[in-house]
Amino acid sequence: MEVIRTPAAMHSLRDELRGQTVTVGLVPTMGYLHEGHNSLLKAARAENDAVVMSLFVNPTQFKAGEDLSTYPRDEERDLAIAESSGVDFIYAPLPDDVYPSGFATKVEVEGLTEVLCGSETSRGPGHFAGVTTVVTKLLNAVDPDVAYFGQKDAQQATVIRRMAEDLEFRTRIVILPTVRERDGLAMSSRNAYLSPEARERATAIWASLLETESVFSESGLDAALEAGRRHLQSAGITPEYFEARYPGTLDPAEGTGTDPILVAVAAKVDGTRLIDNILIEPSSTSRRNP
Repeated sequence: MEVIRTPAAMHSLRDELRGQTVTVGLVPTMGYLHEGHNSLLKAARAENDAVVMSLFVNPTQFKAGEDLSTYPRDEERDLAIAESSGVDFIYAPLPDDVYPSGFATKVEVEGLTEVLCGSETSRGPGHFAGVTTVVTKLLNAVDPDVAYFGQKDAQQATVIRRMAEDLEFRTRIVILPTVRERDGLAMSSRNAYLSPEARERATAIWASLLETESVFSESGLDAALEAGRRHLQSAGITPEYFEARYPGTLDPAEGTGTDPILVAVAAKVDGTRLIDNILIEPSSTSRRNP
């Protein structure tokens, strides 16, 4: 496995791989890898000739007061996990190489980025401008045939798919299911912040989504959302948002038709911000685990 530190070196590698006519899969990460990342790496390994994993804590998607300085980092551990998962190349540039002096460009996706995590009461619209800008730079640097993302970040996945389509990237965007702990908690690098007590309480997030799905089949969407919020609050967790949206458009869901409904939640547990979601299929009332 080779570690690449600069955009110029990444461009040279891509030219070399292109000359070999191999397929390239990219897994973008901010490091501190867990089994969710590992599932993406394994999928990329199974489907491509060469696998590139980016390792970059992107400063532009953190707003003031968020956890950029304390975000968990362990490059040595990440490199070992990546190598064991069959990664061929690690792209780990420095912030000054990604955003050199004078950098003045943002890539923004309108509409999809102004709700949920992008609302003014959440992380704000600037968060997704940071995400889409860095993903654009990664797609340009690596030029992968396929890029892999997780469903846990459902809004991010929707935004990136729209961006890739609108800007006519040749890369195919693949979204893979959320990987969970045995008790249902969605795997996240930020889970490392949780104390044992907070970790136990955080399981209420997934349980609240399951409660929403269960009530929906009997009582409809409004009652289902209320039941889910109550379940979360009974664990002492006040959601930042707990909303039903239509996948793809992120328009507010009415719950009166047969279209799938994305129920998404963000909440802080002892100061640690966690997100999760569930996709409800009204036509079959069966859960598809995201």
